[in-house]
Amino acid sequence: MQSLTYFISTFHCLFRFPALLTRAAESGEIFSNTSYSFFIGKMEEERRQKVVVVGAGPVGSLAALYAANRGHDVEIYELRGDLRDPSTTPLNFTRSINLALSERGLNAMRHANQPRLIDYVKGVTIPMRGRMIHGKRPDGKLYEEAQDYDIHGRSILAIDRGDLNKRLLDMLEEMPNVTFFFNHKLTGADFKRNKAWFEVKDESTYNLRDRAREIEIDFDFMIGADGAHSAVRYHLMKFARMDYQQEYIDTLWCEFQIAPRAESKNKFRISPNHLHIWPGKEFMFIAIPSEDGSFTCTLFAPVAIYELLESDSSQIPSFFDKYFPGVTSLIHPSDLIAQFQSNPHLPLISIKCKPYHFSSSVVILGDAAHAMVPFYGQGMNAGLEDVRILFDILDKHDRMTNDDSSLEASAREIALAEYSAVRMPDAHAINDLALQNYIEMRSSVLSPVYRWRKALEEWLSVYVPSLGWQTKYSRVSFGNERYSEVVKKSDYQGQVLVRTLVGGVGLPMLAGGLFLWFRYKDAVGRAAYGVFYNFMGMVCRTIHGRRR
Repeated sequence: MQSLTYFISTFHCLFRFPALLTRAAESGEIFSNTSYSFFIGKMEEERRQKVVVVGAGPVGSLAALYAANRGHDVEIYELRGDLRDPSTTPLNFTRSINLALSERGLNAMRHANQPRLIDYVKGVTIPMRGRMIHGKRPDGKLYEEAQDYDIHGRSILAIDRGDLNKRLLDMLEEMPNVTFFFNHKLTGADFKRNKAWFEVKDESTYNLRDRAREIEIDFDFMIGADGAHSAVRYHLMKFARMDYQQEYIDTLWCEFQIAPRAESKNKFRISPNHLHIWPGKEFMFIAIPSEDGSFTCTLFAPVAIYELLESDSSQIPSFFDKYFPGVTSLIHPSDLIAQFQSNPHLPLISIKCKPYHFSSSVVILGDAAHAMVPFYGQGMNAGLEDVRILFDILDKHDRMTNDDSSLEASAREIALAEYSAVRMPDAHAINDLALQNYIEMRSSVLSPVYRWRKALEEWLSVYVPSLGWQTKYSRVSFGNERYSEVVKKSDYQGQVLVRTLVGGVGLPMLAGGLFLWFRYKDAVGRAAYGVFYNFMGMVCRTIHGRRR
């Protein structure tokens, strides 16, 4: 049996590589082990694809890791310098909003077949079991009110985006089939001929008056993970009939920092196991813990509020005291003003588009495909999940080619079409949920109705588990079911609760009304007749008076 396999494999290789037949015959080694190994190596080499990843952030790095694990030659192109270099200018010229890592992101990393990555994440993250709502009572006393995310005790994880990114890049650097190209700006792409052009900026010798050097590359497959202002998406639009929608919401954000306690066993000034929220109804201030004991804080507010504070920065402390009580005891008023003035005030963009691919050549992931506002903490999680779903679909279609590389491009084209069809409704769903959750965080968390529904849904999930009842937040953050399915199930649960409420309150009232009617219908009838008679008399007198 082994000899038969060897014989078939050898001739399969000769059929695929006819130019090698003469060479093998002349050497007299057509059936030797050396020849067999050579042919097998050639076949495997032909199956290896050149995968180009544009964008070296967390999503692009994970996509590169998935591709490299499958034996492809991976090239990573990044607009900025090496993101592990402290001198590299961060995204948006600031530290990005601290990330909340949930089950979807963790699941995507588990499927990267890199146990060290999960071990690292577990070691550097801080579990946040819920929200901590801050406010002031009518008597002037400050209060903190904890709202757990999940009645089963599950937590989301606070993680520094930069640290996660560095770890992914370090792991990629250890792989022999991965090459980095930093300071490379994508300037053109032809997705029919699988060619791309990059401007190269050598930071050590670059002069503003110099014209950047341009290079041309070939590729089999390009993955665009280059953020909300994606160059890959821009060039993709020239080939795919893409529907595109973007919206800047009337909100800016600015970053602040609560410093850790000095020389103390407890470095944290407030609870490290909560996402802290100061809701202001039309705006809010949040704080997310960092491993060093500090908190990365963000002010989300309408443009008009920023313009007001920018016009007179001296009123910033009083504004915070009025709407975010207690913050000035955590951040000194002078530091509050300094951070507001020195840190950029940045917009929030929401992007939807479809499809995400063209032919077998290119696909976009993460913010390049579906940038969203940060209020559900799902931006990075959705991007990492994109990677897992994409490669699950690619693997499925790859197995269907029966290892025939001549079918690989056509199979990938079908796979990418399936990915766009499957992922688009889910990306649009979480995009909408993120916008809706801004209202919940800044206002609804104070509403008794919101708390009542959350408590009821959690009670049902614990005491009547057969119903499969969960809160929307639990489904999104602690599970892996499709975002679009989460929306459908949550809407259905809401309808059931409304019907139950109407049935529980309305039916007794109706029954009571019918009972009173039949019991006192004569008296009710006379009373109703009297009211009607007096009302008509008043109308007639009014009309008669007008005629006079």
